[in-house]
Amino acid sequence: MDSLITAFTDPTALAALIALVVMEVVLGIDNLVFISILTNKLPEAQRPKARKIGIGLALIMRLILLSMIAWIVGLTQPVFNLGFSGPLDQHGAPTFETDFSWRDLILIAGGLFLIWKATKEIHHSVDPAPADGVLDKKGVATMTFGAAIAQIIVLDMIFSLDSILTAVGMTDNLAVMYIAVIVAVTVMLIAADPLANFIARNPTVVMLALGFLLMIGAVLIADGFGVHVPKGYIYAAMAFSTLVEVLNIFARKAKQRAGRA
Repeated sequence: MDSLITAFTDPTALAALIALVVMEVVLGIDNLVFISILTNKLPEAQRPKARKIGIGLALIMRLILLSMIAWIVGLTQPVFNLGFSGPLDQHGAPTFETDFSWRDLILIAGGLFLIWKATKEIHHSVDPAPADGVLDKKGVATMTFGAAIAQIIVLDMIFSLDSILTAVGMTDNLAVMYIAVIVAVTVMLIAADPLANFIARNPTVVMLALGFLLMIGAVLIADGFGVHVPKGYIYAAMAFSTLVEVLNIFARKAKQRAGRA
């Protein structure tokens, strides 16, 4: 209780809380995009339920991981080393390394899964032969409810681990971590349906989102190999690409209105 009061009264703890909430919301975007794309393949009546379950599971996983902080921190300890690394950078650190921890292995596995999933969906969208892909404009359900939830669980686990490790790196106040995670997941829950509906109405946005998932998968793999790409660059690129696509959508609608006039 004292730590909870401190989180809202101590200026340092409050600043850490605000920064961590923002960071957790940003990190949750990846998770939310994947859930939105995946649930749009379900029958329309099942989509809201699947999104709520997926985001609810993300919250549960994050809270469970927070209760296992000591174990989580231990995941960053090396478990084996292949014995080679890249040349040193300007700060004296290797550009890549093969000193793997369980966290590294989980990130690499998650990155490979994301790349496989995004590549498969992109293939469905560009294959001229009829295929039940995520961009199917007929709205045909191409996945069972159980299969969608199972895939969401896998990615929830990866993103939850990344989220909690980020929280541990920013503050040692457990109450601040709990509040930030709950607020961030609440924002995800509120944004889930509008984002998924927007993606469903604009098929080109789906392709953009799949490109984001490819990029995120590559970043996860790079992180597993000790190549740390600044997250600011990633999200700035995503924001710029999204802005360009929004302008394209406005341009297409303007042309349609002009054609009807």
